Amino acid sequence: MHHRAPSPSRRTVLTVTAAATAAAVTGVTAPAAHAGTTTADAATGDGATTGTGTGTGLGADRRLRALLSRMSLEEKVGQLFVMRVYGHSATAPDQADIDANLKEIGVRTAAELIERYHVGGIIYFSWAHNTRDPHQIADLSNGIQRAGLAQPTPIPLLVSTDQEHGIVCRVGEPATLLPGAMALGAGGSPADARKAAQIAGAELAAVGIRQNYAPVADVNVNPANPVIGVRSFGADPEAVATLVAAQVKGYQRAGVAATSKHFPGHGDAATDSHYGLPTITHTREQWSTLDAPPFRSAIAAGIDSIMTAHIVVPALDPSEDPATLSRPILTGILREQLGYDGVVVTDSLGMEGVRTKYGDERVPVLALKAGVDQLLNPPSLSVAWNAVLKAVKDGELTEERLDESILRILRLKAKLGLFKDPYVSHAEVDRTVGTRAHLERADRIAECTTTLLVNEGGFLPVSRRSHQKVLVVGADPASPSGTTGPPTTTLAGALTELGFTAKALSTGITPTAAKIDEAVAAAAGQDLVVVGTYNVTATSPQRTLVARLVATGVPVVTIAVRNPYDVARISGQRATLAAYSWTDVELRAAVRVLAGRAEPCGRLPVPVQSAEDPAKVLYPVGYGLSYR
Repeated sequence: MHHRAPSPSRRTVLTVTAAATAAAVTGVTAPAAHAGTTTADAATGDGATTGTGTGTGLGADRRLRALLSRMSLEEKVGQLFVMRVYGHSATAPDQADIDANLKEIGVRTAAELIERYHVGGIIYFSWAHNTRDPHQIADLSNGIQRAGLAQPTPIPLLVSTDQEHGIVCRVGEPATLLPGAMALGAGGSPADARKAAQIAGAELAAVGIRQNYAPVADVNVNPANPVIGVRSFGADPEAVATLVAAQVKGYQRAGVAATSKHFPGHGDAATDSHYGLPTITHTREQWSTLDAPPFRSAIAAGIDSIMTAHIVVPALDPSEDPATLSRPILTGILREQLGYDGVVVTDSLGMEGVRTKYGDERVPVLALKAGVDQLLNPPSLSVAWNAVLKAVKDGELTEERLDESILRILRLKAKLGLFKDPYVSHAEVDRTVGTRAHLERADRIAECTTTLLVNEGGFLPVSRRSHQKVLVVGADPASPSGTTGPPTTTLAGALTELGFTAKALSTGITPTAAKIDEAVAAAAGQDLVVVGTYNVTATSPQRTLVARLVATGVPVVTIAVRNPYDVARISGQRATLAAYSWTDVELRAAVRVLAGRAEPCGRLPVPVQSAEDPAKVLYPVGYGLSYR
């Protein structure tokens, strides 16, 4: 990676500034950072421990309470919000991003957002141009922290993102991209899940992202779930619970606050809460045995934050309010029954699921009354911020209620060391992000996740001597991070690296008749056709594509690049592999398995049911073929 480390004098200035601020707001003189030592460095070692910064003991807690007492009401309201902002820079974004900020938020830059609204956190998105490359992200994070420490009451911000890996990634290459949750569920190794989170956390911390909205703790028991699916570790509550706990420990060992989501459990939804309000019909007993175990496990592992779900669970709250706005669920169950006293963050308040029943001005107030601490990404910050301010002035919310949440947020910031030194350096980025050791470990972890579901007559593995010429066709969904793929090109490239003569032809998620004809024609003279399938449905033309290619007589191997359920809707192929995602690391692993360079040691973490008779299980949890 290109090294662009700042001069020692600049780094010293940043550190001294943060130390002085820590002393001013907490009454403690923070020690300067040891030269050459970083949170990320510690996180990748075997004996790593999470830094606690100014600490969270009784003395530190008194100082945080003293800081809280000096905050104005407006500053308190701001601390509750975590907001999006457009731009690669905190002070000098591109004009298009300035225009987007003015339109949506009424400010030009992240620095202006912090100055006006005193927000407690910023969430990064790739579509908001926050995550172009690791060095830029580090500069943005430092700019945000400078703006936070320039406020009348200087407080560092908690920068967050959704870096689940697999199909949800905001930070792309050259950062290390790792297998997603269901792939890790197929691998079944808590050690691999923990190490994946530790690598991911170290790289996030190095660029200034200290809260990650992962791991997903939902148990995916609905194959038709439109929003969770392979983002879940699987369908077995206890297996999911084990891997959730492993990832919590991995992230937090690396100095990043992990966030289990989406409480009380989004795994059996039939509606995408981005666009509607799902209802989960589980009984309370079913919830306790099916949905609750991963959250109990996360809490036992010391989870720093838990994200709410915009779902209705009548058995838990007969009012049928979304869980995000439900006091019986968030206070009665999460706080009181499960004993959780950490930070509770909403899922995005811009999602339709939480906006269906109440207006945007009521949602943040009701969320706080329910027991939420952080209000994530409201559609209009002005409306939400002023609604909370008004609710306090009118007596609907007490200032003491706000103080409870703000103290939890401040404690988390202190635990993460943000009061001590919120800044990162380019040297840390170069030492940590996308290192050869991390990339090699990601490949090794991925190799243990690929699942062989069909292997007629022991067709796999294939040799370049007998199947030299390979045509790769199939779906090319957009890269989750914007930095990988397209999948057919990645698959063909990986085959070429292993000595095959491979060419790619993108046929799309819904291939047209003309594109299918083109694929059939391209198969002539080939020794093998590899088809990447993507969420095949009963009426999907992907089924026609596979059938037409099988009819050519050229052997066909399919790779499910998202849900493993595809295998129930296609037939005639010689072999089927499940990769669980279309990111490069998982596709490369699938090719190594296909070519016999790695063993197919993954096992299904979800059952695959018959397409015609859902009561019939074709491939049970734990199923997976091997070459031995």
